[in-house]
Amino acid sequence: MLPWLLCGGFAALALALFIRVRLLQKSLDDITDQLGERLCSDTNNPIFLPTRDAHARKLAAALNVQLKELRRQRQRYENGDRELKEAVTNVSHDLRTPLTAVCGYLELLEKEDKSPRQARYLALIAGRAEAMLQLTEELLRYSLASGMEGGLDLEPVDLNGAVEEAVAALYGAFVAAGIIPRVSLPAQRVARNLNRAALSRVLGNLLTNALKYSAGDLDVVLSPDGAITLSNTAPALDEVQVGRLFDRFYTVETVRGSTGLGLSIARALTERMGGTISARYRAGRLTLAVRFPGTY
Repeated sequence: MLPWLLCGGFAALALALFIRVRLLQKSLDDITDQLGERLCSDTNNPIFLPTRDAHARKLAAALNVQLKELRRQRQRYENGDRELKEAVTNVSHDLRTPLTAVCGYLELLEKEDKSPRQARYLALIAGRAEAMLQLTEELLRYSLASGMEGGLDLEPVDLNGAVEEAVAALYGAFVAAGIIPRVSLPAQRVARNLNRAALSRVLGNLLTNALKYSAGDLDVVLSPDGAITLSNTAPALDEVQVGRLFDRFYTVETVRGSTGLGLSIARALTERMGGTISARYRAGRLTLAVRFPGTY
C-alpha cells in the first residue's frame, strides 16, 4: 500500500511541477510577444501578465522600467533630431540670400579692370563662395527631404521615360568626362506611384555620383520589376568607403567639390516614396540600386 501511495505522491508532484513549468513558459512567451510589440510601436502600454508567478512578474516589472527609459530616450532623440533639422533649414535659408548676393557682386567685380594678382584672389573668393552656396543648397534639400512629416504626393510615373530624361539631362557632362552611358530599358512600360520631382532628384544625384567616381564607363539598367541599377568601374573606392556613401557629409578624399549630401538626399527621398536604395562594391565595380516595388 505504501509504495502505491509514494508513487501517487510522486506523480502528483510531477504533475504539479509540469503545470508550473508550462505556466512559466506561457508567461515567458507572453513577455517575449509583448516586448516585441512594445519595441516596434510607439506606445506607453506596459507589459502585463495575468500570472501570479512572482519571478515572471518581477521580470515584467524590470522590463517595463527599461521600456519607459527607452521611450524617454527615443523621444529625446526625435525631438533633438527634429530641432536640428529645423535649425539647419533656418540657417540654410538665412545663408542663401547673402551668399547669392556675394556671388552676384563677385560677378560684377570680374568685369572690372584688375591686376593678375587681384584676379587670382578674386577667383579664389568666387570659388569659395560658390562652394558655400552649393553646401547651403544641399543642406536645405536634405533637411526638406528628411524632415517633412507624412508622405510625398504620388502619381503614376513612367520609369522608362524618367530614366531616359535623367540620363539626357547629364549626357553633356558625361561626354565631357569621356563617358558614354549605356542605357538598357525593358520593352514594356514600367510604372510606379511616385513623386515625379523627387524621383528626378534621386536619379540626378545617382548619376552625379557616377560622374564623380566612374573610371570611364556607366551602365544604367531598368528592370521590369521596377529596379534601377547604375554600375561603373570605380578604382578610387573600396568596400569601406562604399559602405559609407549614404552617410551625411561623407566625402571621399579624392573627390573635390562634394558636399557629401547627394546620396543621403537620394536615400531620404527614395524611402519616403516607399522604395529602397543600396550600394555594392565588387571587383572594383560600384553598383547603386534603387527599387520601387508594386504597380500603379
